Amino acid sequence: MDITDRIAVITGAGSGIGRALAKRMIDRGARHVVATDLDAANAAETAAMIGDKVTGCALDVGDEAAIEALVADVESNIGGIDIFVSNAGYGQSGGLELSTEDWQKMMTVHTWSHLSAARAVIPGMISRGGGYLLSTASAAGLLTQIDSGPYAVSKHAAVAFAEWVSINYAEQGIGASVLCPQ
Repeated sequence: MDITDRIAVITGAGSGIGRALAKRMIDRGARHVVATDLDAANAAETAAMIGDKVTGCALDVGDEAAIEALVADVESNIGGIDIFVSNAGYGQSGGLELSTEDWQKMMTVHTWSHLSAARAVIPGMISRGGGYLLSTASAAGLLTQIDSGPYAVSKHAAVAFAEWVSINYAEQGIGASVLCPQ
C-alpha cells in the first residue's frame, strides 16, 4: 500500500514495533500518524522522537468506547483514517491455572480490540473508497506459545479475524494484513 499522504492510527506505539511502524510510516510519506499507547507518556515520547507529523495520546484498547472516541476525534480534527494498525499487546505466562479474567483480558487486548477498531473505521473507509487494517499478532498466532495458553489462543483469533476481514471487505476497498513477528 502506498503510504504517501495517508493518515494512520497505531495502537501500542509507545515502544517497540508500534514505535518503529510510526517512524517508518512518516519516513515513507504519511501525512500524519496518531501513536497511541496505554501509557500516555510513552505515546508522547514516540511523537516527540519522530516529529510534528505524529500525535501521541493515551488509549486503552480494551475499551471499545475509547476506540470509537479516538476514531471520531481523529476523523474530525485530522482527517479520515486510511490505515489502522492494531498493534497493542502484552505477555503473560500460564494456562489452565490462570483465572478466567486473565484469559478474558488477553482476548480483549489481542482480539476484541481488533474487532472494535474494525467496527469504528471500516464504515468511514468504505465511504472514502478504501482503507487498510494491519494487525500485529505473532508467530504464536500461526503456531503456538508454549508457556501461555491465552496468548496463543488470542493471537490465533487475531489472525483469523484479519483473514475474515480481508475476505469479506476486499471488494469494498478494504485491505487487511497480519504481522506475525518472531
